[in-house]
Amino acid sequence: MVLFQFVSPVTIADAVIAMNVVAFAAFAIDKARAEAGTWRTAESTLLLFALLGGTLGAYAGRKLFRHKTRKQPFSRQLHTIAVLQVLGLGALLGWQLGG
Repeated sequence: MVLFQFVSPVTIADAVIAMNVVAFAAFAIDKARAEAGTWRTAESTLLLFALLGGTLGAYAGRKLFRHKTRKQPFSRQLHTIAVLQVLGLGALLGWQLGG
């Protein structure tokens, strides 16, 4: 029961906002490193940030920095994560509203 003291809508929202900032920053850093020809962030890491709640930040970073927009496997995986998150959120809302 102690766990529920720390898990509230506010803490979840804070965590999602933080993860979106992290994802956005990761895309910015990876784009700068790509242009400089230096060490890059793994695509799996960028996708993990999206999976952990940073999908909007990932999409914003892709759009603003024009980064990873033509990488087909990456784009497909990011879209899959977004769809699964929307379905999960819909299921959660349905569960909450239904009973």
